[in-house]
Amino acid sequence: MLRNIKYTDKTLLVSSIILFIIGLIMVFSASNVTAYMSRLVSPYFYVIRQAIFIAVGLLIFTPIIFNMKSNSIGGLSWLGILGCIPLLIYLIISNDVRAVNEANSWIDIGPFNLQPSELVKILTVFWLASYYQINQKKLNRWGVVLFPIIICIFIALLIFKQPDLGTAIIYAIIVAVMFFSVPTSGNIQFITKAITVGVVVLVFLFVQTGAINHVLNERQISRINNYKDPCANLLNEGNQVCNGYIAMNKGGLTGVGLGKSTQKYLYLPEPYTDFIFPVLIEELGLITGIIVILLFGVVLYRILAIGRKATNNASALMCYGVAIYIFAHIAVNLGTVFGLMPNTGVPLPFLSYGGSFTLCLIVALAVVQRVAIENKKSKVKD
Repeated sequence: MLRNIKYTDKTLLVSSIILFIIGLIMVFSASNVTAYMSRLVSPYFYVIRQAIFIAVGLLIFTPIIFNMKSNSIGGLSWLGILGCIPLLIYLIISNDVRAVNEANSWIDIGPFNLQPSELVKILTVFWLASYYQINQKKLNRWGVVLFPIIICIFIALLIFKQPDLGTAIIYAIIVAVMFFSVPTSGNIQFITKAITVGVVVLVFLFVQTGAINHVLNERQISRINNYKDPCANLLNEGNQVCNGYIAMNKGGLTGVGLGKSTQKYLYLPEPYTDFIFPVLIEELGLITGIIVILLFGVVLYRILAIGRKATNNASALMCYGVAIYIFAHIAVNLGTVFGLMPNTGVPLPFLSYGGSFTLCLIVALAVVQRVAIENKKSKVKD
């Protein structure tokens, strides 16, 4: 690993480290009250676990990926997809799965809770990149082009049935963007884009007419129907969003001070996960919030820049997939926090507490850095 560090993208590396440090600080600040008063554990419980997840990712997974070729990563992702599908099916059919917020998304593995839907998102990025690279000379054939998309639709339906609407939406966005990034024939591109637009319009009509209510559970329906005025439902589905508004309003430009949030005192439910951004603004202010968003922009820009310089299509697609993976989580999370869309329970990259997501994010960034290493080594050889 050490011999490859000099070839990494330093801007991406430093920006990522800064965001993870901010995340650790905010996880501790946002979680200590809940941990001590509600979970009856040490105030350091969640930040220690988050630090362990980050350490495992950096010290175990990152060195392995740094010393792998990017095409090997794509190849191994096939096995990962085959392993995740049975786990997703198990979550639906098993009676032993512990539901969290009415979603059967986690499998208890001792002290760690595995979320297969998080794992399958990033594995799909690598799998699609590998598949379309291997079959790049057959991208004028409908069967070859659509085969992985059919598998992905099946996976999205399994995630939706948990039920986890937010993760299913992000998964669909990742697959769609990656698919349209593949240089397929003009005829296939036109027809699939037309079908995609038709599906989006159909979903919009289903939402507007209320027909979508027949395929959603009561919690999801309530979130969709009430998201435009969350404070009118403060004691129900509007609880998190409305208390998030209160937190951000208190913070102003410079914040009330690190650790001095009042909304984390059991007003804002689970403030260290999906709604950590309002606590950040309450304590550190809007200026810090803007700095964090700018750092997100730097990370995304560098990932795309690395992808543009990639030595092969698979590496480029991996980078573009990781970029949309991170961007989709940021957009959906902040869209929820600011009341622009229904609450879907999506974590904010680098900041939110969560083992599966944190490990997947570190793996994704390590793969991008591996592509950067290959890019720079190819220049040295030339």
